[in-house]
Amino acid sequence: MTPIPESARAVDEAMTSRHSIRSFLPTPVPRELIEHLLAVASRAPSGTNTQPWHVYVLTGEARRALSRRLVAAYDDPVERAAHTEEYAYYPTEWKSPFIDRRRKVGWDLYGLLGIAKTDKERMHAQHSRNYEFFGAPVGLMFTIDRIMRQGSWLDFGMFLQSLMVAARGHGLDTCPQAAFTPFHRLITPAIGAPDSEQLVCGMSLGHRDLDAIENSLITEREPVASFARFLE
Repeated sequence: MTPIPESARAVDEAMTSRHSIRSFLPTPVPRELIEHLLAVASRAPSGTNTQPWHVYVLTGEARRALSRRLVAAYDDPVERAAHTEEYAYYPTEWKSPFIDRRRKVGWDLYGLLGIAKTDKERMHAQHSRNYEFFGAPVGLMFTIDRIMRQGSWLDFGMFLQSLMVAARGHGLDTCPQAAFTPFHRLITPAIGAPDSEQLVCGMSLGHRDLDAIENSLITEREPVASFARFLE
């Protein structure tokens, strides 16, 4: 294998060091840096340059107020049951190996935190941390125009990945979160998104807490040989 240039190693490091962080420090992230990361991410490709992404950045009291409202809704069984996601992020019927990977990451996380399989109260509390952005000083909400179709959602995924990799390049961490999607009827009015936009997901952004055991969770990846075929 030919030597890898220094610039390529930096990109590789930003990508491979990215993993979902579930406990952040309260250290502020300057607005100028957030704007820079979004500008870098906006270079993500999109079909015919449609650039279908909308981003709402929450900090300070705006972030705290939304967190309080979401935690209250999640903690109330009646209200929680009244909220459903607008689109199916996960399949309605699971099969191996996907369900096995899903279960493993869940139990690996709970194992690190010392949460037993029967401890529903602590599981609930841990999931509720999503709605506090895991303590991150920056919360992001992403929406897409309802007229856009499946291809634009694929484009949106590339934008999200670009943002997370750019954040790593600047020593920051993220956690992309589909946990917000059931509460879209609370979130979109709070962030000022019009009815013509649909919530895609949320994301936490900030500096990881190096002392938090949950941040040591590194999910496994399949070897290239298991998912790629080379045709010559």
